[in-house]
Amino acid sequence: MTRLSYLFWVQTATYLKQVRMTHSINTPEMAALLSWLKSAREKQALTMRDLSTRLDKPHSYVQKVEQGERRLDVVEFVWYCEALGINPLQGIKLLAAKKGPLCS
Repeated sequence: MTRLSYLFWVQTATYLKQVRMTHSINTPEMAALLSWLKSAREKQALTMRDLSTRLDKPHSYVQKVEQGERRLDVVEFVWYCEALGINPLQGIKLLAAKKGPLCS
């Protein structure tokens, strides 16, 4: 390892110790988003198994998402919304409304 790369890693580690990152899965915004997704599923009278079949995933996938044990990345979120027949932009707007003016 060169001295320059070593210094980079030391500075990065120091910075990460100073910045407290909150895991998005434990935020009010994520709770609101998961509630919105679950509500959309329930409004259609879909079981977790029905949705998991649409997603071609095991039913535990939907369960873990709804319980906040598993995060969705952006692409998975879009697929999840498509499987529910809902517009992913509505979910993004929900997040922006929860976060306040900095997100708008």
